[in-house]
Amino acid sequence: MLRKFRALFFLVPATVAFAQQPSPAPEKPKPPPVAEQKITVSSVHVDGPYIALTFDDGPSEKLTPRLLDLLAQHHIHATFFVIGENVAQHPEILQRAAREGHEIGNHSWSHPNLAKISDDAVRSQIKRTEEAITGAIGSRPVLLRPPYGSLTTRQKHFIHDDLGYEIILWDVDPLDWKEPGPNIVSSRILKETRPGSIVLSHDIHAQTIQAMPATLTELEAKGFKFVTVSELLKLRTPVPPPTPKPVNAPTATPSPVVAASPNG
Repeated sequence: MLRKFRALFFLVPATVAFAQQPSPAPEKPKPPPVAEQKITVSSVHVDGPYIALTFDDGPSEKLTPRLLDLLAQHHIHATFFVIGENVAQHPEILQRAAREGHEIGNHSWSHPNLAKISDDAVRSQIKRTEEAITGAIGSRPVLLRPPYGSLTTRQKHFIHDDLGYEIILWDVDPLDWKEPGPNIVSSRILKETRPGSIVLSHDIHAQTIQAMPATLTELEAKGFKFVTVSELLKLRTPVPPPTPKPVNAPTATPSPVVAASPNG
């Protein structure tokens, strides 16, 4: 009995001391990474039938003026993502586009895959084009579309945060650079375009220009309204939360009636 008492005497303080140890503080949740959609924009949610037409890789000496004529006939303003080398060769075309209300965006100097070159080279591609655009139209571009839509995560951040560009991608791609024919280019655009869409095309391919008359007419017939990308961004509205599905309450099952036993 005495041995049991001594054992309990030594065990109790240890147990009490263990119980008095403070619980470890819960770990603070790590902040979520910056959402990709906050850095790049492919489409937006809008309250209305607004879309943005965009044309890449120009200006083209022969094709871009034809496109500008057509857009003027329809009173449509588009966004042109231009190559710096082409701007240097044809600044007068860019001047006309800006004068007629179109938006000018940066599409690099020579169309490399920016994700495969150094950060310094990326900055050079962007800044040289920026200077060429500013020299031609007197204002700095605020939108950038990377060639092939290709950027590393690090590049997205410094282009957006340090260089001050909105990075614009697309959600409608007719693959017009493959030159599938004007009818296919048009049908793809008409099939895929939704309110808030950013439509990708290229004003350096003849088939694209040939596809535009029918495309613009049909888009207008569908009720779409054309704005520049910057105007579309200003029209952006929050995406409404999903409507919760109604939960059907389970039907109560009546308890079976048990007959009384004759034996009570």
